[in-house]
Amino acid sequence: MRRLCKISVLLAAVLVYSCGGWNTDHKNANAKEIAQLTNPPQPLFTLNEDSTLVTLFLCGDVMTGRGIDQALPHPGNPRLYESYVKNAEEYLRLAEQANGNIATPISFDYIWGDALTELEKRKPDLRIINLETSITASDDNWKNKSVCYRMNPANIPCLTAAGIDGCALANNHVLDWGYKGLTETLQTLDKAGIKTAGAGENEEEAARPAVWTLKNGRLLLFSLGTDDSGVPEAWAAKGNAPGVHFAKDFTNETILKIKAQIGSLKSAGDIAVLSLHWGSNWGYHIPSEHRAFAHRLIEEAGVDIIHGHSSHHFRGIEVYKGKLILYGCGDFINDYEGISGEEEYRGDLTLMYFPVMDPANGHLVRLDMVPFRMRRFRLNYAEEKDAAWMAAVLNREGKKLGTGVEMKGKAPGCYLELKSGDDAESRD
Repeated sequence: MRRLCKISVLLAAVLVYSCGGWNTDHKNANAKEIAQLTNPPQPLFTLNEDSTLVTLFLCGDVMTGRGIDQALPHPGNPRLYESYVKNAEEYLRLAEQANGNIATPISFDYIWGDALTELEKRKPDLRIINLETSITASDDNWKNKSVCYRMNPANIPCLTAAGIDGCALANNHVLDWGYKGLTETLQTLDKAGIKTAGAGENEEEAARPAVWTLKNGRLLLFSLGTDDSGVPEAWAAKGNAPGVHFAKDFTNETILKIKAQIGSLKSAGDIAVLSLHWGSNWGYHIPSEHRAFAHRLIEEAGVDIIHGHSSHHFRGIEVYKGKLILYGCGDFINDYEGISGEEEYRGDLTLMYFPVMDPANGHLVRLDMVPFRMRRFRLNYAEEKDAAWMAAVLNREGKKLGTGVEMKGKAPGCYLELKSGDDAESRD
């Protein structure tokens, strides 16, 4: 037990390092902010009755490797090359030390918990995640990268159990176990009927979107990983070399490249989603260059939804010219229980995002977010006090971006509805 406690303290630095830099710009939600939830704001948009609407499920990082892989029915090789942990089973033990026994092997649908109830209730047209692990039996870990995630390909039913339609792969963990691991990841997902974007066997494949035919058009999922989220530049797919769809910066050149990619494929009635792995792990501050980049993607490149992730907790939300910008969805599924550090951000709390879109113009009609807490490797509906805390944080951070939320229903199973910023600001 003493060894596990020591590991728990030491892993705080490992967790921060695993996906990109440090950022500690924050303020805790207070009782006043929570009390403001009782003053309901106004809806964002009016419904276009002539259009067939599209509902999506989006979430942040889904990491089913390491400790979770060890709990699933077919655990892979537990060998790790981290500074303090050399066996993935340690992460299972840490989670049990923090929150109680996990009866292994867990079923493939176990990790989704109450999220499966929500998916069945809302029946989104598509279910899209950022998959932040490789799916491979490869032992060829990326040298000089201390945190590497992998899930045994035999555990792929843990994704199909939730009916996942597509995975964004342009992130800083898909190549953790080398190019062989990337190939096996792509092949495993393809065999499971899950479409991918953001990684491929060459530059053209990595930039190519996943495409689905919907009611009155299509959805195009593009995936891009940036340097400031910890994606190594060496992972960029170039020419015939495999890798990820990579952006080193947020310059005009990057905008024009994305504009050309989307413009060559997008037609009237299509919805273009850019799943963007960017920014630091911790902190609510949104850099001005991120916000300017997001605005230009919408104005100039034809993006309808920016699905941002990399931060270990959720960040503020903006609606710009009718288009949704999720600056940071936070982690959704991971094995971080028992790892100490940055507790004020409540990384154990997460959200399911259900944007309803009008394909006639790509505008957001409605956004509901369902609060959850990850405990014993399972997603559970958040308790009312936790949901209220999350709402207060979204109101505080959303005020800077022109949005607010209203809590609807009672926990467990309540949801947060995005509202107009004008009314949100009036609640001071």
